[in-house]
Amino acid sequence: MKPFAQSCENNKDVILEVLGTEFASALRVLELGSGTGQHAVHFAKSLPQLLWLTSDFEEHHAGINAWLSEAGLANVCAPVSLDVNEEDWRVGPVDAVYSANTMHIMSWESIKNMFDGIGRVLQLTGLLALYGPFNYDGDYTSASNADFDRFLRSRDPLGGIRNFEDMDALANRQGLRLLTDHAMPANNRLVVWRRDTQAG
Repeated sequence: MKPFAQSCENNKDVILEVLGTEFASALRVLELGSGTGQHAVHFAKSLPQLLWLTSDFEEHHAGINAWLSEAGLANVCAPVSLDVNEEDWRVGPVDAVYSANTMHIMSWESIKNMFDGIGRVLQLTGLLALYGPFNYDGDYTSASNADFDRFLRSRDPLGGIRNFEDMDALANRQGLRLLTDHAMPANNRLVVWRRDTQAG
């Protein structure tokens, strides 16, 4: 039986609308934390020019493969085992990196390691797109996000909604500059950075 996340079903079309424009020039996209595999199938089917590379911890691979097997798409790859805290990500250079709803369930140390890894695999002029809730100037964008943050921290004190400015600083260290910041439903954002041609 395939795993299913209602949140993926709810947000897949609004995210696709943005990625269809932002990833128009990309060829190889690495998804960090593919989860159920729903996004990978939906985006790869709708954007056939992309080669979509899935990744996650090994315990999620069976579920991802179930979605991929049913879809039978030639442009989406079986998941690789990827831990952002490890130096070897087992993927070659990519034109874009995408991740949804992962930052708030990761420790800050893991987030820093993730950006270091992105810096290793992302091509010059490459793109990074992160979807999820963010704080701005240290403030919540909604009461529901404040409640969600309290829930996250009660479950794991190392998690929680991240400040956009802190994420932007980590991106800048990898030569990534803010390109667009899209408001999304349910008080989420889809933030896109582009790597400078002079980065290195």
